[in-house]
Amino acid sequence: MKPYQSIAIQECGEPLVPLALDRLTVVTPHPYQALGAPYGDRSPYWVRASVAKALLQAQQHLQTLHSGWRIQIFDAYRPIPVQQFMVDYTAHELAQQQGQNFETLTLPEQEAILAQVNQFWATPSQDPTTPPPHSTGAAVDITLVDAAGQAVDMGSPIDEISAQSHPDHFAPFADPDSQQFHTHRCHLRQSLSQAGFQQHPNEWWHFSLGDQLWAWLSQTSPARYGNADKL
Repeated sequence: MKPYQSIAIQECGEPLVPLALDRLTVVTPHPYQALGAPYGDRSPYWVRASVAKALLQAQQHLQTLHSGWRIQIFDAYRPIPVQQFMVDYTAHELAQQQGQNFETLTLPEQEAILAQVNQFWATPSQDPTTPPPHSTGAAVDITLVDAAGQAVDMGSPIDEISAQSHPDHFAPFADPDSQQFHTHRCHLRQSLSQAGFQQHPNEWWHFSLGDQLWAWLSQTSPARYGNADKL
């Protein structure tokens, strides 16, 4: 159990709504759908109504820092079956990167792989008191694109399981590239923070507003969004 999962949830019933794709950009094709993740009739580009509004506010602030730059949505709402699919997929990928086959590992070896995965991926819990953040419709994985529509270099890709994913990883390094990566991450965080979002402590790309992680980081209780799969 992660610390934020101790926060109580008082579901407000706010609906999921489509993101304003005329003002934000999205990664296409959607990376998890392309892998076969089971979204069914649900969209990965839905969020709670207040989250959608706050993202547009963050977009406006970003424009004051960099004219023409836009927020790009990598992922948003994620049903629990998709969360399970991606945890399993990531465990297999991580084992392969280490020259192993996840299926043939011993149970302790599999648990060691999953412990690494769980540093970045929430457990796909069906317990209504401990929903994965993305299943609430309150969490988004995002990056930035410049005025030409090109991806802004953030120093490491979304979903990378390494220390480079930590938001301030590049802050101590004096070389120009590291400082630029850190500046880009700071501009992303600044734009989202002023709109009310909280950033995941381990992931430069993950922000949320209204879920348990947000409530824990902002010292607010209860959280107002639980699992949105049945909305």
